[in-house]
Amino acid sequence: LPPPSAAGFPSLTKPFILLLSYLWPLPPQVTGVVLLSVGLWWKFMLGPYMLLISNGPSTAPYVLAGTGAAIILFGLFGCFATCRGRPWMLNLYAVFLTLVFMTELIAGISGFVFRHEIKETFLSTYSDAVMKYDGRDDRSLALDGVQRRVSLHCCGVHNYTSWFSSAYFPLSGLPASCCISSSDCSGAELRNATVAAQKVYRQGCYELVTYFIESNMGIIAGVTFGIAFSQLIGLCLSCCLSRVVNANQYEMV
Repeated sequence: LPPPSAAGFPSLTKPFILLLSYLWPLPPQVTGVVLLSVGLWWKFMLGPYMLLISNGPSTAPYVLAGTGAAIILFGLFGCFATCRGRPWMLNLYAVFLTLVFMTELIAGISGFVFRHEIKETFLSTYSDAVMKYDGRDDRSLALDGVQRRVSLHCCGVHNYTSWFSSAYFPLSGLPASCCISSSDCSGAELRNATVAAQKVYRQGCYELVTYFIESNMGIIAGVTFGIAFSQLIGLCLSCCLSRVVNANQYEMV
């Protein structure tokens, strides 16, 4: 091998280090992009539906988007640290990845452990939305969106009879979003409980939503822990590069 160059790294090692400086942060960077995209999608596409899941405004989209943006920025910081040959910067980046890994791991485990409490909260808020439905406010429109979804085709909480005890039913009957066919579903039919039973979806939305989540729990858990453990790749490579930089600096001395 050629002797160490005066520029800092050995002449064959330096290009390799510079190449790694752009490649090794890729796993965390991809994770950052995924989290940022999910956070923005949650905020702008699922925002109205969050009114049916929680009693108050959810901070989850902001946390996801903020974490993703922070990972991307620190990934650029990791590239800069390698190009500059500063081990303390690489170690700082490793500490950041460790904190992100622990946070994602705790969040994933907490979601799995408290999944039954989450279901109970969803049942409570969704039932309240049905009882206070008026067809005009944001929560009512979100409820209509859920009942109209092609993948669900549902009506009410446990079934269509959930609407019979709502404040909306005595005045207007079942909501039009329960209809199997909007062209064959009149207001008079929706106000008649006997006739409406033949015109609307009978299965409740709560069971369908919770069944969908539980049946895909393995996929959700796999993706969650996959994202978390991808931070370990960047963490290990960061520590390795820090040792390489230290070793080269020691050889120069």
